[in-house]
Amino acid sequence: MDSRVPSALELPQRLGPDPRDSPKSPGGGKQYLLSSMAAVQTLASVVRPCYGPHGRQKLLVTTRGETVCTGHAAAILRALDLGHPAARFLREAAQTQAEISGDGTTFMVLLTEALLEQAEHMLKAGLPRSQLREAYATATAEVLNMLPSLAIRSLGPLEDPTWALHSVMNTHILSHADYLTRLVAQACWASKELDGSFKPEHIGVCTLRGGALEDSCLLPGLAMSGKLCGQVATVLSGARVALFACPFGPSSPNAPATICLTSLDDLVKFRKESEQILEQQVALLAAADINVAVVWGGIDERTLALADKYGIMVIQANSRREIVYLSEVFGTPLLTGLLPPQEPGRCQKVYRQELGEGSTVVFEWECTGSPAITLVLRGATVEGLRGAQQAVYYGIDAYFQLCQDPRLIPGAGATEMALAKMLTDKGRKLEAPNGPAFLAFARALRSLPKTLAENAGLAASDVMAEMCGDHQLGNFLIGVGAEGKINVAQERVWDTLRVKAQGLRAVAEVVLQLLTIDEIVVAKRNPTHQQTLNPGSENTKLRPPPTRKKILRKNK
Repeated sequence: MDSRVPSALELPQRLGPDPRDSPKSPGGGKQYLLSSMAAVQTLASVVRPCYGPHGRQKLLVTTRGETVCTGHAAAILRALDLGHPAARFLREAAQTQAEISGDGTTFMVLLTEALLEQAEHMLKAGLPRSQLREAYATATAEVLNMLPSLAIRSLGPLEDPTWALHSVMNTHILSHADYLTRLVAQACWASKELDGSFKPEHIGVCTLRGGALEDSCLLPGLAMSGKLCGQVATVLSGARVALFACPFGPSSPNAPATICLTSLDDLVKFRKESEQILEQQVALLAAADINVAVVWGGIDERTLALADKYGIMVIQANSRREIVYLSEVFGTPLLTGLLPPQEPGRCQKVYRQELGEGSTVVFEWECTGSPAITLVLRGATVEGLRGAQQAVYYGIDAYFQLCQDPRLIPGAGATEMALAKMLTDKGRKLEAPNGPAFLAFARALRSLPKTLAENAGLAASDVMAEMCGDHQLGNFLIGVGAEGKINVAQERVWDTLRVKAQGLRAVAEVVLQLLTIDEIVVAKRNPTHQQTLNPGSENTKLRPPPTRKKILRKNK
């Protein structure tokens, strides 16, 4: 072994206390060896209060001035305007993790911060970066090897998934979690293929204001909260759907064309020709067998009357998201003019379904491979519906992960505590650099259940001491609950093994990448390029061009 590398006995003495307890420098801020440390800590401080089932929510004011109340880390990170490149790098990795597995955004950010803090501590103790990266990679591989040994439950192929989805959805919803979990479980079970495969896109989610969350229900097919216009309210068979991202009527008044009318006869003629054009367009739709038109835009009364004449059902979408989802499901494009599509969307029937004081429009299929069911969420506020909708998506993604790997591991921080205990036992037997790196990784894992205890309003130090004692005795089912430590098997709090493994791999990749960054260099902006981009700025107007300066000098 190289004599310059600290031994297993020397390095822990040089490490000293936990890095969280180190005092600040006289200048008022900490001096970091890792250039990304401060940005990662700031990002983690934003999402830390949202971690776990007892996490708090934040009021976000978007760039459009909209106020959003949410406790979902993915939405919070997406709304932040980040200037530090390391923070943007971590956000991108966390969002990728959320897109792949549906969950684990906060877990990834907090564990990345904890591992970087431990890395900073070991770098100050004299451990070279190259050896620290290798040791962290070894510790990550060891954690991933130990993780499957903690799986003690599996979801059977014919088993009701409600118990497995409850802990996932309970983390992201404030009330009626049991009822909503049962609905999600029923929807997942109903849309499962005969060969056991499951496609999340076969479950639609529709939000409808009015009523309460317990009024939510399941509807066959795909439902949308659109407005039904005109007299045609039902297509019972052979529905052929066209989607329009434009007004259902004359062209927009903001069109660049300008009409010059010189007399009353010209006005009458123009109006008559416009009506003829509209009738020809609607007639073309009818000739192409289009009997359902979904519109994201205004509805003209005259054009609507023509649609009624030709038996075309007209639906006005409430949002662009709804009509884009319909385009993806039907496989037909969004049209910017009243022309028939080359390949219309097809389904069996389209009808209106009354739900209390509100109503939805349902598209129903009879063939396989199409959306099988829609979960209609009811609620009094937009924020409540948004939170319930996000919880439903988490539940659907969790079931998809369980279809890939049905194994479940203890939740509520029990898995992190068990992994930390196993890493500690093994790290004490190893020499530097692997031994200290294993111990540092274990300390980073313990920070996650500590955060759960803090967010639940508990005495974190006391809870952690009790949990450490239980895990030392081999009881790795002890986690953090609302009133203290709990047995996760009795409380039925689980995490999916596949998501946890993906999160650990993603965290390791980000940490190892950030450890290689020595300095963050921001290129200086070219002032000439800025003037070219902003030719009308005040500085450009006040500064005469170079040719003008030469002329003035010659005159002098």
